[in-house]
Amino acid sequence: MKRKWLLLMISIMTVIVLAACGTSDKKEEGSGDAGADSEEGGGEFRIGMEAGYPPFNWTQQGDDNGAVKIADNAEYAGGYDVQMAKKIAEGLGKELVIVKMEWDGLVPALQSNKIDAIIAGMSPTEERKQTIDFTENYYTSDFVIVVKKGSEFETATSIQDFSGAKITSQLNTSNYNVIDQIEGVEKQTAMENFPAMRVALEAGKIDGYVAERPEGISAAAANDKFTYVSFEEDKGFETDLSNTSIAVGLRKEDANLDKINEILQGISEDERQQIMEDAIKQQPAAQ
Repeated sequence: MKRKWLLLMISIMTVIVLAACGTSDKKEEGSGDAGADSEEGGGEFRIGMEAGYPPFNWTQQGDDNGAVKIADNAEYAGGYDVQMAKKIAEGLGKELVIVKMEWDGLVPALQSNKIDAIIAGMSPTEERKQTIDFTENYYTSDFVIVVKKGSEFETATSIQDFSGAKITSQLNTSNYNVIDQIEGVEKQTAMENFPAMRVALEAGKIDGYVAERPEGISAAAANDKFTYVSFEEDKGFETDLSNTSIAVGLRKEDANLDKINEILQGISEDERQQIMEDAIKQQPAAQ
């Protein structure tokens, strides 16, 4: 009887040991797979932009000059913002996806998780900081006024020389707000985008529009009828640096904020300027 009891106990212990070994092996296999996934990162980095604000971003037909295909669209997005977005996505270990949308829809799209970031020539103004966060600046410029060559405003040296002029800029931007600093200006209705302003300027519907310097250079390069007027510090627009700087827009408390800042810090000022110069040369003439 004792012998039978002993054999039974040995059998039970053997089953328990084998079961424990099997469970241990499964746990080790599972933890190994999860660790590999977390290290590899992966996933998409969805960027919102107008793809209509050269040289920062524009729409084109092919992938020339490093352009990226627009999501759910046969066209591609190119420009300074796209090249910076590619560097950020690479640093995060994610696939870059460009989502084209209207300017006013960018912040709501970010807040509703339709996109992961805004890289669209957007300035980190105090008003915008109330609803979203921003990285460090990835470009800094100044305001100019784009005009037609041969117009009475081509030789202006002060913003006050535009008194009586029909001036506009983009809707819901600091560019449009600073127009009020020109005494006697005929401030026109804000427009949706800069290509529309170029059309209005060439048609004579406006005398000029306020833009950042890269857009001024871009407009003059794209159309030999255009030039731009820049101003000395005491004769130009009074504005906070945040209004002429550009940063990446993120949701509040985004976990990638510090990492993206680290990536941006690794891009030298010389490289940023070179990317901008290339963007100005590469922009489609139609835009």
